[in-house]
Amino acid sequence: MTLVVVLGMIGKMRFVYLLIACLFLCFFVSCKSQADAVQGQAEAVQGQGQEGGQAPAAPDPQPKTPDTPAAPGETPDFDPSSITQEEKDTAMTEISQLIQRLNGIIRAKNYNSWVSYLDPNYFAVISSPEYLARISQADVLVKQKITLKSAQDYFIHVVVPARTNDRVDDIEFISHNRVKAYTINSRGDRLRLYDLEKNGNEWKIIN
Repeated sequence: MTLVVVLGMIGKMRFVYLLIACLFLCFFVSCKSQADAVQGQAEAVQGQGQEGGQAPAAPDPQPKTPDTPAAPGETPDFDPSSITQEEKDTAMTEISQLIQRLNGIIRAKNYNSWVSYLDPNYFAVISSPEYLARISQADVLVKQKITLKSAQDYFIHVVVPARTNDRVDDIEFISHNRVKAYTINSRGDRLRLYDLEKNGNEWKIIN
């Protein structure tokens, strides 16, 4: 009789453990699905206005067309072949290290440090009411009833969910001190991460 009782208790304990494990698994899958949805939507929003649909990056506030003048720091007659392999390797190393630092800053939700990597003109763009209103129209933000009111809101609700694991696979020189940084996804697509410009010894995000 005692053995039967013990076996019954063991059976009940196994059932309880199995139930707890199932609940935990369901909770984990649900959280991951929600996080993936946020990241996917943020990247989709960030891809608006980019060349050839290349993303993830913040929407280009001034999408280029054949008639668009060269941006500040961009030389219309610049010859990419004038960049030596040593210059490209050095820039690639510097930008890769910068992106790694940014990943940590974004994961830590350190807004002030993130801002320090932005060019002042770019910061002014993402702080503008027009820009914030446009990004606020993203489905994922509308569903959560989130309206972006500041650059800090943009950082918390758009940058943080999508930009914690960026990786630089290639760079393209637009001028001697300006580059576009790209990543390559699992499908082999070349996606633009950032436009950066070097002033002195520092690279700043300009778009």
